[in-house]
Amino acid sequence: MSDIPTATLGRTGQTVTKLAYGAMELRGPVNGAGREVSPEQAKTVLNAVLDAGITLIDTSPDYGRSEALIGEFISNRRSEFFLASKCGCPVNPPPGERPAHVYTRANVRAGVEQSLRRMKTDHLDLVQFHISPSRSELEANDSVAELQALQAEGKVRFIGMSGTLPNITDHIAMGVFDAFQIPYSALEREHEAPISSAAGAGAGVIVRGGVARGLPVAPASTLERLPERFRQTYAKRRDLWDEAKLDDVLDGIGRMEFMLRFTLSHPQMTTTIVGTANPAHLADNVAAAKKGPLPADQYAEAKRRLDAAAKAQVSA
Repeated sequence: MSDIPTATLGRTGQTVTKLAYGAMELRGPVNGAGREVSPEQAKTVLNAVLDAGITLIDTSPDYGRSEALIGEFISNRRSEFFLASKCGCPVNPPPGERPAHVYTRANVRAGVEQSLRRMKTDHLDLVQFHISPSRSELEANDSVAELQALQAEGKVRFIGMSGTLPNITDHIAMGVFDAFQIPYSALEREHEAPISSAAGAGAGVIVRGGVARGLPVAPASTLERLPERFRQTYAKRRDLWDEAKLDDVLDGIGRMEFMLRFTLSHPQMTTTIVGTANPAHLADNVAAAKKGPLPADQYAEAKRRLDAAAKAQVSA
């Protein structure tokens, strides 16, 4: 039995480990982005995830080959993990193209059926609307009703939203979602209030981006490889680390461990997704998660410094 801390995923009643695995890193090269991942690498890391005791795996039809690799290599261990995917994604888009997400009932169903086939399972534990569609778009397409129909058929157990501001406020008010996937880290704290609101409404909270794409330890050249539209945002977050002088509060732990444990310290998060194709990095993540949240005084001081640095950035 794993000694990774666990929590209940809101009103689903399901117990999951507070460290979850994000399969996006298995997508391989997609439209010029992403590293090549061999089938053997995928097999090794996916089985290492389950062997470590991680019980939630998150993926998406948007993540290249990840669903197919999950189906190929760990569908025989299906009872060991809570499987979350997305809907609204393009179904079989032409190579090299990135069509818009579509939330019609037909596309929602087609996406779920495709995910079931790819991952060789008869049900998905959680299906989340991807890319934070507006409430009006969901209502115009009757999108939620299609997921509820799939629930009634036993193909989907719970429904969720991968949401961001400003739309997530409406999503929570709708009262229909069992879980929310929300971006959050020490360097991206804009969604602290929605996390509290979602948890207060009884939903589970799945954090994504909890280690900020490794920015605190990545070489400066990492920013140059990002799409132009992301560079300024990520540069600002990277600068925030230095401006808050967070190295002064690490107290002997590494930057990545600090980032992960800072996220685990949020009292209303359920689990945080961290993705990697590297078993050694996975082992490091598991070891950090087993230590649990940061000490209260270290967490409080880090937040104080981050608040001050963020205000300075705004006023600069």
